[in-house]
Amino acid sequence: MRIDYAEVSLQGGRGENQDRVAVAVSEHAALLIIADGMGGYADGARAAQITLQTVRDAFSRAPRPLFDPLGFLHLALGRAHEEVVKLGAQTPIDRRPRATCALCLIQQGAAWWAHVGDSRIYHIRGGQLIGRSRDHSHVEGLLREGLITAEQAQAHPLRNYVECCLGGGTMLPDMAIARRRPLEPGDALLVCSDGLWGPLTDEEITMGLSAAGTSIRERLTVLARRAVKRAGAASDNTSAAVAQWLGDAA
Repeated sequence: MRIDYAEVSLQGGRGENQDRVAVAVSEHAALLIIADGMGGYADGARAAQITLQTVRDAFSRAPRPLFDPLGFLHLALGRAHEEVVKLGAQTPIDRRPRATCALCLIQQGAAWWAHVGDSRIYHIRGGQLIGRSRDHSHVEGLLREGLITAEQAQAHPLRNYVECCLGGGTMLPDMAIARRRPLEPGDALLVCSDGLWGPLTDEEITMGLSAAGTSIRERLTVLARRAVKRAGAASDNTSAAVAQWLGDAA
């Protein structure tokens, strides 16, 4: 398997960076991971760190390529949720640590992804957005039902309201797990926190990652800096990882 990949994490205008991002790569599989500690709750950074470490450890222990990608994603998110719940076991429930998370597994010429909350995954091919995850959020529900437009969503007063996450209560959160997505050489897969996608449109993200003449790392860095600049002094932590699939090894 041949891929080119990069990651970025900017603190933005916040006093602490509560995002965690990583790319785990082996000979036969790669995993993109983004975890975003939720602001307003205790230990957001630790919740994100535990989430990332739990998922990365599960990937490192699993034989690769993974026999059951969907099962792996479900179990990895479930274990991460359990660990974040343990972190807040002695904290009042309305203050317990929480995090959102998005995962994208790449192997055998295909991608599988899963997420909880509003961390996102994008699939880009030939300068076109051919798929993205749908947030567990009130505003995303309004968009799906056609009750608001994408432009109205950008300024909606509940645009940051997330309906499920890792941590908090003990009940397993809703997970969105996508089935196998075939890849073509040159396809880009992006996982990112809301600090990246919030200030930018899907079109800007698509075109930014499709720009010619620069490396995938340079394109990702430019996008992250643009998001921080546009959001201004109150910009959120802004983190992402991208992988460009170049084809199976010869």
